[in-house]
Amino acid sequence: MTRHLLWIFSVLAFFSPCSLADEQKPAAQYQETSLIKNAVENFIYSQTATLPGQITVNVDNIDRHLNLAKCPELEPFMPAGGRLWGRTSVGVRCNNPSASWTIYVQAEVNIMVNVLHATRPISTGQTLTYEDITPQNMNVTQMPDGITTDTAKVIGKVATTNISAGQPLRSQMLRAPYAILRGQKVNLVVQGKGFSVSSEGQALTDAAEGQVVQVRNKSGRIISGIARINSIVEIQH
Repeated sequence: MTRHLLWIFSVLAFFSPCSLADEQKPAAQYQETSLIKNAVENFIYSQTATLPGQITVNVDNIDRHLNLAKCPELEPFMPAGGRLWGRTSVGVRCNNPSASWTIYVQAEVNIMVNVLHATRPISTGQTLTYEDITPQNMNVTQMPDGITTDTAKVIGKVATTNISAGQPLRSQMLRAPYAILRGQKVNLVVQGKGFSVSSEGQALTDAAEGQVVQVRNKSGRIISGIARINSIVEIQH
């Protein structure tokens, strides 16, 4: 009986609070993955705060079996060539002398914005009006580059291709209206310090305001200038 009691006491002593605390000490030295995940999420939200629309961030779970040394200050960063857009990867490093490591965490960034769509078929050369467009709230990270969201940058523009009803509008589909047309008579205005000289010419190309246009002057010389409204081509001297 005495030997049996001694065996029981020895087992209890092995699982005493002090012994359990000793067993838990190594785990406390490792970095909590939940803190890494929170750091990544906060980093993404702070970096995308100036973007238009509603931002939502989903950070993937991190393997809990990673034995990373506990870090007093986590430092999230964007890898070279990375982008906080759609499916992405964010780096987290610890440069503390007692803990030096780097891992990469996968995340998904969704940006919901009102994207302009065609309400009806639009033909090449047609000037867009308010009746031609309607906004639809969409995740722009899943859409092609160049989609349009600003009505002011669409109204009055000219379609460069046929656009189907319901199709999202892209900047490549639109151009500014021409201020100068090929073959048109234009006024050449030469600007200099303290003087301005005007003469006539003929436009050899189409051009929107602010674009470079080639003009043949009265003597037959071909020169380049900047297209302006009211049939003016500005020549910098």
